[in-house]
Amino acid sequence: MGCCSARCSLIFLCTLQLMVALERQVFDFLGYQWAPILANFFHIIVVILGLFGTIQYRPRYIVVYAVWTAVWVAWNVFLICFYLEVGGLSKDSDLLTFNISAHHSWWSEHGPGCVRREMPPSGMRSADTHSYVSVMGCLLEYQYIEVLHSGFQILLSEFFWPRHTSLRTYFTSTASERGSGSVLLNASGW
Repeated sequence: MGCCSARCSLIFLCTLQLMVALERQVFDFLGYQWAPILANFFHIIVVILGLFGTIQYRPRYIVVYAVWTAVWVAWNVFLICFYLEVGGLSKDSDLLTFNISAHHSWWSEHGPGCVRREMPPSGMRSADTHSYVSVMGCLLEYQYIEVLHSGFQILLSEFFWPRHTSLRTYFTSTASERGSGSVLLNASGW
């Protein structure tokens, strides 16, 4: 097995996707973005499943990973459309927070170069009082940071598809050599 084999490439790709998804999960938690948190959670589970399937020669897990990759690309295209306000979507809506909280992207207040000012509300203050936050001077608006995150996720997912044919050949030949499961592999397209 060479270093640039399909199996090694998929292991590297899954590991890279896992690291990027964990980074994205952290920032979605900071912004209380519940829909992306759930999507990232499922993505992390399926990437681990794909990684396990690649290491343990489990082609059915890789099929699940391949199907999820298509769903993941669709989700990220939706996020790009959401943040760029395409097709009647509004980045100011509470769609990604499930209307549970008034939070938005963490990047909206903490982006590169952003200067954040809190303006306390006038009148009576209580524990539930929210202050108005003013953000100025951002080098890159938060919606473009989110679009870049989603675009990078799509780019990583698309690296899987050229390897699909070589992976199918690899797993079919591996199963044939082992003498087990080759009928199941060929019946499922692997």
